[in-house]
Amino acid sequence: MATMTPSRPPVFNLPNQLTAARFVLALVLFALIAVQLWLWCVLVFILAAITDFLDGHLARKLGLGSTLGRNLDPLVDKVLICGAYIFLLPLGSQSAEGWLQAWMVTVVVARELVITGLRSFMENRGAVFGADWLGKLKMWLQCAALIAIFVVLEAERQNAASCCPDLLWVCRTARDGLIYAMLGATALSGLQYLWKAASVLKVEE
Repeated sequence: MATMTPSRPPVFNLPNQLTAARFVLALVLFALIAVQLWLWCVLVFILAAITDFLDGHLARKLGLGSTLGRNLDPLVDKVLICGAYIFLLPLGSQSAEGWLQAWMVTVVVARELVITGLRSFMENRGAVFGADWLGKLKMWLQCAALIAIFVVLEAERQNAASCCPDLLWVCRTARDGLIYAMLGATALSGLQYLWKAASVLKVEE
C-alpha cells in the first residue's frame, strides 16, 4: 500500500515572488536615488513596503510558508533599508543641516548584520528568536524616516522654501525627529536581542 507524503508548497510561490519583486524594487530605488528623482523614490518605496506586508500575510493565510521565504524576506528587507540609507549618505552628510551622518548609517547597518548573524546562531540551537514589538517599531520608524527624507528632498528640489518656508521647516523637523527616533529604536532593539541571547546562553550553561 502506497504511503502518502505531505505536499510541500512550491519554492517560488506567490509570497516568495513578492519578496523577489521587492528586491528588484530595491535596485530600482537605488537607481532613482542616484539620479535624485525623489517623488518616484517615494512611490517605489511605498510599493516595496506594500509587498513586504503582502508576502508575510499571504504566506500565513494560504499556508505557503517556506524556509526560503523565512530567510529571504528579512534579507531583502535589510538590503532595501540599509542600501537606501547608504545611497543617501553623501547627500545627508554634505548638506548644510547634516541630517544624515556616517555614524547613523553605521548604527543601522551594524545592527542588522549583527542581529542577523545572532538570530541564525540562536535558531540553530533551537531558540525562538523572532521579531517582537520593538523590532517592528524599529522597522516602521526606518521606513517613516526614509519617506520623510524623500519628501523633504523633493520639496527642496521644488524650491518650496521660497513659497512655504514654514511648511518646509516643519517637514525638516519631522525628518530629523524621525531619523533620531529610528536610531534610538534601532539601537534599543539590537541591545534587546543581545540581552535575550545572553539570557538563553546563560540558562544553557
